[in-house]
Amino acid sequence: MSGCCGHDAKFDGVSVAYKRRLWAVIILNAGMFGVEMSAGYLAGSQALQADALDFFGDALTYGISLAVIGKSINIRTSAALFKGISLFLMGFWVLGSTIYRVFYMSVPEAEIMGIIGFLALLTNLVSVMLLVRYKDGDANVRSVWLCSRNDAIGNVAVMIAALGVWGTTSGWPDVIVAVTMAGLFLSSAFQIVLQALSERRQLHRHSV
Repeated sequence: MSGCCGHDAKFDGVSVAYKRRLWAVIILNAGMFGVEMSAGYLAGSQALQADALDFFGDALTYGISLAVIGKSINIRTSAALFKGISLFLMGFWVLGSTIYRVFYMSVPEAEIMGIIGFLALLTNLVSVMLLVRYKDGDANVRSVWLCSRNDAIGNVAVMIAALGVWGTTSGWPDVIVAVTMAGLFLSSAFQIVLQALSERRQLHRHSV
């Protein structure tokens, strides 16, 4: 979605409709964090806990996105950089905790994984539908879209992991999915940071 002035302008979130949708997505993510983290602990699923952490991170970063709407490019890109770095840290945490779990592996509860994964998927599909028209905004807006997209992909992966755990009676499918999700976090973080730095460079060139 383009801005109102110029073909190259990026949508910066200054829209009542966008803010309302963002509030709805924040509430959905915060609620699913509590549900999925509890379920992940009960099921002994690293993939569920990784996805729950993603919900928490999203609720927090969406709040930051909402707070900086309408601010200067410097402030918005700083917020995007913070979110990118947070995603890097989240990805490394999931990767590290998953590697640790390899040495203390138990078989997760596939039924809980499947049910909660499906509930989380429905939640994220609603979020994606609310935000899809804003997926090509500035770094701050785009980071919101990437996080929502990651969640939906992660939920599908959790359900695949649940099926794998059920079919193999092994914890390896859960571990593999958790590592894949960590890679997705790192990839999205890289994209967000690159776009934020690019927008800062453009601002600097125009101000010189």
